[in-house]
Amino acid sequence: MIRYLLLVSLLFLGFTVDAQKNIYESASFDDLTDDHQILAILPFITQLELEQSPGEELKSLTEREAYAVQNALETYFSIRKKKKKFNVDFQETKETNRILKEKGIDYTNLDVYSTKELSKILGVDGIISGSLDLNVLLSKGVSTEFSFFDYFRGDANYGRIGIKIADGDTGKLLWKYEKAITKKTGKNTTELIDKMMKAASRKFPYDKEKKRRKNN
Repeated sequence: MIRYLLLVSLLFLGFTVDAQKNIYESASFDDLTDDHQILAILPFITQLELEQSPGEELKSLTEREAYAVQNALETYFSIRKKKKKFNVDFQETKETNRILKEKGIDYTNLDVYSTKELSKILGVDGIISGSLDLNVLLSKGVSTEFSFFDYFRGDANYGRIGIKIADGDTGKLLWKYEKAITKKTGKNTTELIDKMMKAASRKFPYDKEKKRRKNN
């Protein structure tokens, strides 16, 4: 009986995880990205809900989380790129942020500009951006101690993240990946991105192995 209940619980958790993950790829991806060589990673548009945080402090913390995701993605792509896993390069985030700053663009007004405008300003073929909704400071680190009953109390959920890639010339959405952030997805931003992207690696559109499988 105990084994049966354990099996049911594991299946339930598995279905929950699968339901929380959603990957979209444009049917026109290959045509739109045939000449893509370099992508830029932007800070994520972030919504941070924290108790007992004054307005200015919350604004500063929100911006920190936005850049933490940008840095974590750069770290992930850099490591994988060294292993020749991708068929595109990624602009260094320091260079991305420097160019944006020169043009008077920062986190506070980033969402005013279109993908086409940002791609032209940055001199890249596509843009990696996204959204982040959090009720904790993920960059600071969170508890990963997990209990099955956390799901029922709501203590397992820290928010949600969405990563998207858009074509620079047309501004069209090429790829999107959404996932809930829980105690099981990582203890900080770097671990979250690493686990999240590894789980989606076989479906990441610029992955060389994926392209090879598609052509065979």
